[in-house]
Amino acid sequence: MSGLLETNIKSLPFVHRGKVRDIYAVGDDKLLVIQTDRLSAFDVVLDDPIPEKGKILTAMSNFWFKKFANLMPNHMTDIDPTTVVAPEERSQVEGRAIIVKKLKALPIEAIVRGYIIGTGWKDYKKTGAICGITLPSGLQEAQKLPEVIFTPSTKAAVGQHDENISFEQMEKNIGADLAKQVRDYAIKLYTAAAEYAATKGIIIADTKFEFGVDANGKVHLIDEILTPDSSRFWPTASYQVGSSPPSFDKQFVRDWLETQPWNKQAPAPKLPLEVAEKTAEKYAEALKLLTC
Repeated sequence: MSGLLETNIKSLPFVHRGKVRDIYAVGDDKLLVIQTDRLSAFDVVLDDPIPEKGKILTAMSNFWFKKFANLMPNHMTDIDPTTVVAPEERSQVEGRAIIVKKLKALPIEAIVRGYIIGTGWKDYKKTGAICGITLPSGLQEAQKLPEVIFTPSTKAAVGQHDENISFEQMEKNIGADLAKQVRDYAIKLYTAAAEYAATKGIIIADTKFEFGVDANGKVHLIDEILTPDSSRFWPTASYQVGSSPPSFDKQFVRDWLETQPWNKQAPAPKLPLEVAEKTAEKYAEALKLLTC
């Protein structure tokens, strides 16, 4: 199965290999971030790539970063990634990399939910709440929530699982002022994105954002945003309350994995070619619908 699982850039200092991104230093104040074709599901990195996934996610993130640049600062620069690597390494970065400002990442995943689905639905069925936030009784799977909710989690290292935390715990972790800014920015960004996506025939059920701060403590939007890796995208035309809708995101892979005898620990089951290719098609369709 074709795809870039791991980069090997020798012309820049290696910094970090995350679940799906490889990062290299560009001087003292910038980073080269490369989106590979790796896929993470249930916090486990699969051994099989999703063809062209990194390029699709880079294009989609760049679209949103530029679209919402007026709402808050972000980490983007205008430097062409191919200009900072050796000529023979350009194929590893073309179309799938950006150069960003080096910021201090906050150890929080800022999750915003507009609909009740996935782990939120499982939580609600057991407790009547999502991540400790009590909701009205009688909600159905995939139903739109009465109002958007913010449910932060920790940012786990590769191979470990993120853990949901309360807003109060988030305040203790990063400080009350930063916590409030992150929550307010995340809800504002999700709301703006959901309104835009609705005009393109897509429901954004939920998403996650990540934030960093500069040397002056100013909050910036970082990482990737509003992609099929970090969001649930549903086609409006086939949406109905009461069951998990078809999606343009990696839910297709999650659903297949749920049918396998797997304990959600590495290594993950080998992904069939048809599942990988179908996922790639869904990602590409989401990019076309949202950005054209």
